[in-house]
Amino acid sequence: MIRPLCIALFCAFLHLKVTAQQKSRIVFYNCENLFDIYDDPLTRDDDRTPNGKFKWTEEKYQSKLHNIAQVFKAMTLSNKYWPAVIGLCEIENAKVLSDLQNILLLKGVKYNIVHQDSPDQRGIDVALLYRPEVYTLLHYQFHNLYLNNPNNERKFTRDQLVVSGFLNEYLVHFVVVHWPSRSGGQKRSNPFRIKAAYKSRSLVDSLLSLDHENQILIMGDFNDDPVNYSIQVLEHGKKFSDSLQNPMRILYKKGIGSIAHQDRWHLFDQILFTKNFLTPQRLRLNKIGVFNPTFMTQQKGPYRGYPLRSFSGISFTNGYSDHYPVYMDLAEPLPPRNPAQNEKKS
Repeated sequence: MIRPLCIALFCAFLHLKVTAQQKSRIVFYNCENLFDIYDDPLTRDDDRTPNGKFKWTEEKYQSKLHNIAQVFKAMTLSNKYWPAVIGLCEIENAKVLSDLQNILLLKGVKYNIVHQDSPDQRGIDVALLYRPEVYTLLHYQFHNLYLNNPNNERKFTRDQLVVSGFLNEYLVHFVVVHWPSRSGGQKRSNPFRIKAAYKSRSLVDSLLSLDHENQILIMGDFNDDPVNYSIQVLEHGKKFSDSLQNPMRILYKKGIGSIAHQDRWHLFDQILFTKNFLTPQRLRLNKIGVFNPTFMTQQKGPYRGYPLRSFSGISFTNGYSDHYPVYMDLAEPLPPRNPAQNEKKS
């Protein structure tokens, strides 16, 4: 049994007074096996069909979709502003995203979709949802990650997604990832995540080579904690100024996590960003955290305090995911100081 932990951290190193300016919430969520009910002969989705191991019916599927939508509604800012941009993983296909999009539309919010099928053997993908009235899409591209297993056979995994556009009037680039899992053990699978880290780092470096002032945010399920070597590879650029900030390391050291395993929290779901998000005169970090309200948390039994999943074994529990979502709130730039005001103070 583990205890629920604090959901957010105001970044102590950002000594800025928060104003009444509009804020934008960025979210990443591993939806844990968000599959439709139909068998895809090209992927290993048989368990998530009506006759499969989990008896995945239309009723259960619709319930899962509504639960995911409920999470995003609960994450609105001041009960008014829905998340501006949502990165997703463990999404089966375009149909699942379209069905989720329609449910969200019934709740009064429109999201556009960025997605393509990846070569992953399980048939799960990364995707991005965005509210078109606050994020104007300019360009996106999916990048393959080529891995080989110890037998030198191709190991098919998720693509890495790069999306560029204007958040309100500010150019922001997003990288969405779902690095290889720890299946087979952390040590055995570690080389795959390190290769994924170098791939992600190269995507960040490419954006910085276009414009060193680019504001870049990378979010995903990294299947590693903030202190693991793969994350260090991602953080460290060729130059110190290119290094990524990861305040979620502070959360992790406080015992806060997004997924629990064997009564231990892991913070696999993270949001990292370029240093210019700490600059007062740029679009800037306001808050970052893990969203773990009571309704998304198991309240009894041996897994009390864990994220409330859709299944316990093969028994349907009508939950959400084995992961909590993570979020980052962005505030608009502070106005430049008036030199005349500084003279009066002196």
